[in-house]
Amino acid sequence: MTTIGVIGGSGLYEMAGLQKVERVRLETPFGDPSDEYVRGTLGGTKLVFLPRHGRGHRFLPTEVNYRANVFGMKLLGVEQLVGVGAVGSLREDVHPGELLVPDQMIDRTRQRPSTFFGRGIVAHVAFADPVCKRLGSLVGAAGRAVGAKLHEGGVYVCMEGPQFSTRAESYLYRSWGGTVIGMTNLQEAKLAREAEICFATLALVTDYDCWREHDADVSIEDILRIMSGNVGTAQKLLADLATRVTDERACGCGRALENAIITDPARIPESVRRDLDPIAGKYLRGRPA
Repeated sequence: MTTIGVIGGSGLYEMAGLQKVERVRLETPFGDPSDEYVRGTLGGTKLVFLPRHGRGHRFLPTEVNYRANVFGMKLLGVEQLVGVGAVGSLREDVHPGELLVPDQMIDRTRQRPSTFFGRGIVAHVAFADPVCKRLGSLVGAAGRAVGAKLHEGGVYVCMEGPQFSTRAESYLYRSWGGTVIGMTNLQEAKLAREAEICFATLALVTDYDCWREHDADVSIEDILRIMSGNVGTAQKLLADLATRVTDERACGCGRALENAIITDPARIPESVRRDLDPIAGKYLRGRPA
């Protein structure tokens, strides 16, 4: 039986319908995850849930320990991971209250570790397609099944935050072909790829970004109001998704590190080997230190 993971963003702090629930607190070589992991079954499928910002929404997007969060998912056997998060729309036809599964991303963050590697080991994974096409299509199918207004495909612009965009930035991202803008999912996509976990984003559209000058500027009150409806739809979608995933992974996500590590094995520090064993051990074990 496959294990799927869900990282919940603003508004999605728990998973309805989980059975056989247990809470798991983990330590990782990269520090503490955002909170305890909630492990159980949903629709007969093993599921692990983590609130990205911690219970009570305690961490800014920049303060979230993305490495620890994804590393913990790997330790708990997660092979397919969905990152859920609120976004603003950069397109007239992507309306607040709708959902979107992007297939591309643009990184505008500046202050966040985005790799498990370093400290004596170098790896370069392919990231041309940051979202697993197979998992993304399953998320889309689940959305259609529950009657969600869902867009498949688009560009997720990941900004640093916590402030919203300036109007000039919003115009710029539209000119680049951006579809939605958020503050969190880029790091999760990069780290999931390094951990050989399939990854897809479920973006909850809560507002138009500030490019629509005839509208009022983005306000947190409006975002929270629209988010409450979005979260209910997302819960239904994830429950349906749990019935669709299988342990078959015909994509290449499970082999992302196969030819990515370029450091001479003899020069990799033993402590780094130990730390990265859950992620890269199958490529490093048996290779002389």
